[in-house]
Amino acid sequence: MAESVAAEGRRGLGRGLSALLGENEAPKAAAGEAGGTREIPIELIARNPDQPRRAFADVEIEELAASIREKGVLQPVLVRPAPGADGQYQLVAGERRWRAAQKAGLRTLPALVRELDDLQVLEIAIVENVQRADLNPVEEALGYRALMDKFGRTQEAVAQVVGKSRPHVANALRLLNLPAEVQAMLADGRISAGHARAIAGAPDPLALAKEIIARGLNVREAEALTRKAPETKSAKPARKGGLVRNPDIDALENDLSEILGLDVELLDRGGAGELRLRYATLEQLDDLCRRLMRN
Repeated sequence: MAESVAAEGRRGLGRGLSALLGENEAPKAAAGEAGGTREIPIELIARNPDQPRRAFADVEIEELAASIREKGVLQPVLVRPAPGADGQYQLVAGERRWRAAQKAGLRTLPALVRELDDLQVLEIAIVENVQRADLNPVEEALGYRALMDKFGRTQEAVAQVVGKSRPHVANALRLLNLPAEVQAMLADGRISAGHARAIAGAPDPLALAKEIIARGLNVREAEALTRKAPETKSAKPARKGGLVRNPDIDALENDLSEILGLDVELLDRGGAGELRLRYATLEQLDDLCRRLMRN
């Protein structure tokens, strides 16, 4: 956990794990006491079913296991007493180390024990993984969605916890509207988050994703492909009202969409026109109103 706390200071992400753990408000417990570091039998530690990270590369775990065989576990995992199971523990952070320690044949694992509620557990797991860039874009978005659905967090509150901008959180959540097949392509790295955002508003994002992969397109090329696709939002205005589309207008739309976390449509008629913003939830509308009326 020490590495993650130090990382918070280096990277300035959110409130940091030390704040989430309350370490700024109370002294650390002595070793062996509740909250201190202790050696716990591995069989008494279970993974957290709500851990946002789903994918663990076998090669990565094997490399860490080899290091553990040689040098031991250098950083304790974070656990909490398992809900409803006396004498057992649930992982909060450190699943890679837990998996690798088992592969290395360890019987016990150094662990930092904390009394944490479900919200704290999820927040800590997301912050740790985001700090280390361990989550793929879909896992990251699912973590944000869990904080909002299970605990009523707003996009702004989630952004504060993980140290990201609110538009970043909003754009991450938009990826969950993509078809499952496209999300799978994103999760395994066949397309990037930039590609996914480019095709998110298209009528047939799956067909576009397959073409992006087949042709090896970069993000800008994917954006151009989406604009040329039949019945995309950018193609419709060009057929009515004498509207002129140009790359600058398209780029401005994309920039505004990134900043606001909303679908943006800019209809220009020689210097006059309309700016249309589309929201999918009342929370998005409320957030936009607060930002517009802030001053």
